[in-house]
Amino acid sequence: MNGAILVLGLAALSALIAGVRALARRRLASAGGELEMLSDRRGTRFAGRYAGFAALIAALGAGAVVSAVSAGALQPLVAALLAASFAGGWALFSIGPGVDLRRRYEVLVISVLGFIAGIAVLTTLGIFATLIFETLQFFQKSSALDFFFGTEWSPQTAIRKDQVASEGAFGVAPLIAGTLLVSLIAMAVAGPVGVMSAVFINTYANARARTVMKLTLELLAGVPTVVYGFFALLFVGPFVRDGAAAIGALFGAEIDAPAQNALAAGLVTGVMIIPFVSSLSEDVMSAIPRTLPEGAAALGATKAETVLKVVLPAAAPGLIGAFLLAVSRAVGETMIVVMAASRSANLTFDPLERVTTITVQIVALLTGDQEFTSAKTLAAFALGLTLFLITLALNVIALLSVKRFRIRYE
Repeated sequence: MNGAILVLGLAALSALIAGVRALARRRLASAGGELEMLSDRRGTRFAGRYAGFAALIAALGAGAVVSAVSAGALQPLVAALLAASFAGGWALFSIGPGVDLRRRYEVLVISVLGFIAGIAVLTTLGIFATLIFETLQFFQKSSALDFFFGTEWSPQTAIRKDQVASEGAFGVAPLIAGTLLVSLIAMAVAGPVGVMSAVFINTYANARARTVMKLTLELLAGVPTVVYGFFALLFVGPFVRDGAAAIGALFGAEIDAPAQNALAAGLVTGVMIIPFVSSLSEDVMSAIPRTLPEGAAALGATKAETVLKVVLPAAAPGLIGAFLLAVSRAVGETMIVVMAASRSANLTFDPLERVTTITVQIVALLTGDQEFTSAKTLAAFALGLTLFLITLALNVIALLSVKRFRIRYE
């Protein structure tokens, strides 16, 4: 029933907007209105766009507002139809000789685009405010010093009054160490491989090889992270364990590494973000003025010399930004880490040990039977704020680095 109402309502709304556009064009033509610097035919089309766009925006706005406060399917459609009717009628009556519809249309479009752009800013501020508020609630139940400087993470607390549990330990240091360890291993793989792939695609590959390489990287980017996690758990983890044992045997040492370890998670995460680094690096290199490599070639430089001494230095600001954005992507990875590195919070920088990350623990804290006001649940917001600050710091460093190493070309 709701589906039929939705289809009929959308059909009625589409018909209404189309009718408003047609009436606007007829009204301008019958009134003899003419837009400056535009032909009559183009002017009537412009009037239809103006009226139709006004009706559409009003319908979307009213429908969104009503749907936010009403759970039914009929009320938002009715509100959208009424708003479109009023906006379309207002637009029709505003059309006439001497009216600068082009300016009104531009003002309307700019206002809508500005509002949509402002939604992103308001959303970010809303997320940050929510994290701040809930984190302050958490710090009323647990010490902020213990959270930021504690070395033990064991958030097992009683979530109901009839349960008995310890007060828990909420030291975030093991989670930050695990996050940094996995991210560093991932970037040690994705950074060199991604940049070298971009150099090959941009400089050495012919058209056919370039097409094959880009298609392969796009397919690699489309693989779900859960598939990467299975691959790390079933193949990479055991391979790392057996390889570490074999290397230890060569030197007369016994290395008993678990199948779930930070090295396996970092390696597979690095493979996952190779397309990200390669695509951004290739775009940066393609944006370099062709006069630079052509000038180097005219002076007798080989392709390798041109890449090392001209292309890479010129692309350094963009490459730094690409690297730091890739680090942000690696920091936020969850599925691969939880499957390949476990959920054990160990304060270690040994890549052969089990570790966990901030994102994995956020998922763990908010999964299952939880009480929203408990310290265990509120700790997820404190972790979210910590992750937010880490990624914000990475983005600021990226902007400062790009500004520091930017080369301006005439």
